[in-house]
This record gives sequence, structure tokens and C-alpha cells, in this order.
Amino acid sequence: MSLTHFDAKGDAHMVDVTDKEVTTRTATARGSVVMSEETRALVRDGTAKKGDVLAVARLAGIMAAKKTADLIPLCHPLPLSKVSLDLDLSASGVEISATVRTSGRTGVEMEALSAVTVAALTVYDMLKAVQKDMQITDIRLTYKDGGKSGRFEAE
Repeated sequence: MSLTHFDAKGDAHMVDVTDKEVTTRTATARGSVVMSEETRALVRDGTAKKGDVLAVARLAGIMAAKKTADLIPLCHPLPLSKVSLDLDLSASGVEISATVRTSGRTGVEMEALSAVTVAALTVYDMLKAVQKDMQITDIRLTYKDGGKSGRFEAE
């Protein structure tokens, strides 16, 4: 298997997707922010000093998905038709899931991963004054569909 972001000389380049078929493409990514029970209580009770942690992180994730091509050099700018984020409190902290859709010639995996990552960073930023040792963990692609490679579902 060859890496598509390198040309015959080994130089990085943006992949030409002109001849790829336009299909509906969907990707879901997940990740977690692990924190103490005391920090989690601030999120649960809505008493974090910077405001509604989950609402702000959701908006940050949506914005990140829309700006992925500005952040990752070889990503194509895509017209996204859907970006949704779910942020849920768990026993260990905040669980984040992002789903992104488009109809286009290239997938939205990077947009879903960017959304989760920036949402997690936003949770950290909003709570770092009370807990600096929170951990952002397990960011991964869990689902993608569409395009030549078809469907992928993580186990």
C-alpha cells in the first residue's frame, strides 16, 4: 500500500480527487477527558467559572471541523453538510463523540477527529484552573462510510 500524500519523488502534495466519485461520506470519532470527581462535579452542576463547559466545547468542536483544512496542511476544504457533537459526563470525566457528513470526493475522517480533539482541548482549557492533570485520551476514528474504501467500523 502506498501513501497517497507523497508523489513519485517522495515530496508531500495534496491528493488530486478530481476523478473520484462524489458520494455521501460520514465519519465518527470519539475521545475522553479524564478528570477528578471534584472537577466533574463542576461540569455536572454548571458551576465552572468560565461557564457551560459542554456547550462551549460543542461549539469549539463544530468550528474545528469546519476549519480542518486550515489546520492540517494536506486536507481538502470540504462543504460539510452535518457536524454534530455529543459530550456526556461519565464516571471518569467527559466522553466526546463527533459525527461529520458531506457529499464529496474525499472523506471527513480528519474533520471528525479535529472536532473531538478541539472539543477535548476546550474542556481542558475551561477547567485547567481547578485541575491541571486532566488527561485527554483515546481519540480515535470509530466509523467511516463512503468512497472507494467503503465502510470501516472500529471494534
